[in-house]
Amino acid sequence: MKECFVSEKEMACTDCMNASDFSVDKNGIRKRNWRTRICYLFKINLSSTSMSKRISYRPTAEEVKQWAQSLDNLLSHKYGKAAFVIFLKSEFCEENIEFWMACEEFRTISSPGKLISKARSIYEEFIQCDAPKEINLDYETKETIAQRLHLPTLTCFQSAQKKVYSLMENNSYPRFIQSELYKELCSVNREEEKYLES
Repeated sequence: MKECFVSEKEMACTDCMNASDFSVDKNGIRKRNWRTRICYLFKINLSSTSMSKRISYRPTAEEVKQWAQSLDNLLSHKYGKAAFVIFLKSEFCEENIEFWMACEEFRTISSPGKLISKARSIYEEFIQCDAPKEINLDYETKETIAQRLHLPTLTCFQSAQKKVYSLMENNSYPRFIQSELYKELCSVNREEEKYLES
């Protein structure tokens, strides 16, 4: 699996959706305003008539299309990962991707002191009973991790991370690919590429 990390600044766009990110339809039902998040994600002003310059760090239509091929493709692209986080936050189920990203970061730590501190932090935030962002893990996996906390290794969360990845792959990811957000991402990039070709 490719490793791709997104900085705090780049992930700022994935903060919880605000009330302004919803619109109310004629029946009074609040709907997600994906366009608002997409504009922020891609630093685009879709209401502007001037799209003469392509911003090089934005994904191409082909890259966005590749996100639908596998969860690994999606997570290995920093903006694919950011879009997935936005989607999960809009469904109030972002704890799995946040745990997965915390584990990816954990595996890069070289200092034993930092490893112990980060392991404890991940355990308290995602794994222990009544954790603020408790993920769905079986008792045996939780106990194994708890026993390894006194002397954690880079692989102490590996089993839990694989289970969470599988859960996302079989549950959240298919919903993302069918979502308005993903369709809008594809549409925005197609519109821009057509504009640039003309």
